[in-house]
Amino acid sequence: MKASAASAECVIVGGGVSGLYAARLLTKLGIDWCLLEGRKTAGGRILSPAAPQATASHRSVRRGGFDLGPSWYWPEYQSDLARLVEHLRLEAFPQFELGDMVVERAAAGSPSRLPGYRSVPQSWRLAGGMGALVEGLRGGLDAERIHFGQVVRRLEIHAGQILLIARDERGETTLWQGNKVLLALPPRLAAQSLVFEPALAEPLLSDWSAVPTWMAPQAKYLAVYEKPFWREQGLSGEARSALGPLQEIHDASLPDGPAALFGFLGMSARDRRRWPESDLLDACREHLGRLFGAPAAAPLAQFYKDWAMDPLTATATDADTIADHVPAPSAAPDVGPWAGRIQGIASEWAKEYPGYIAGALESATVGVRSISRS
Repeated sequence: MKASAASAECVIVGGGVSGLYAARLLTKLGIDWCLLEGRKTAGGRILSPAAPQATASHRSVRRGGFDLGPSWYWPEYQSDLARLVEHLRLEAFPQFELGDMVVERAAAGSPSRLPGYRSVPQSWRLAGGMGALVEGLRGGLDAERIHFGQVVRRLEIHAGQILLIARDERGETTLWQGNKVLLALPPRLAAQSLVFEPALAEPLLSDWSAVPTWMAPQAKYLAVYEKPFWREQGLSGEARSALGPLQEIHDASLPDGPAALFGFLGMSARDRRRWPESDLLDACREHLGRLFGAPAAAPLAQFYKDWAMDPLTATATDADTIADHVPAPSAAPDVGPWAGRIQGIASEWAKEYPGYIAGALESATVGVRSISRS
């Protein structure tokens, strides 16, 4: 076991939007902090891989672009997030929804074409994907305070300090120390993957474990094309299918880049595990071809992310859970040795927007305010 690598007034566990935003707020308050992230990159459940862009003669690669995690926000009523996007000077654009939608109800018939509809309020996306928000938040932080590949496993109270025990991918253990801890992890993941010594009260752990982790049961498939050919046919790119494997499909094209369609898989996490990934990709391509015609079955590139298979997002419980926004549990113990020492700040702890990106900002703001007053 290594000696303590660092000590800070506040240790943030998790480098998604809530963790990064909390670090930003702590910096403004002049509070010393460090952030531990188990992955090799920041973002948590935000994942925006590079978008291949094709021309007639060559294929180049743009940085960022497509979202395999959360894709949308609603500036009309998520005002704090809208102001942050503006402050970071990120480019936003409305979700494309013009044209008819495709509906597939039964195997015996052909897909139907029905009048589409526009979301109210309007949903928006970011150029470069939601990864642009992550990079914008990271850009204002001291990079030396952010430590990747640190999976926290245990928190202990020693001599008035909190000792955090983390392991990297090689199994090596590192000790971190702080006065306060902000848990930028989903409540269920915190309850089921962290050991607290002394133990947290069982009712609190049960409440955390009962909260579904947003995105955890989901899998997303995305196909990239040279142009949005469906728009030329008067289609919005939106589709619904009762047959699958894709259930809900949307246009994921970039405003100045390659076109794309993405869909949520309609099968459970347990059912997906029975399929080799290559077979799932083949089935998704065939499905898009069935809905939008032969060009849709021949994408330039494809991406797939099964969040239920990500141990830094999902637990075994999530395989049997239907994703839903539920009332937030208590974010901190009221009594006992951990009272005033730890606070949950992931999106699921938000009172107003649980599970949304706006909820991550909300929870981080509440958490930082709480520890700065105590």
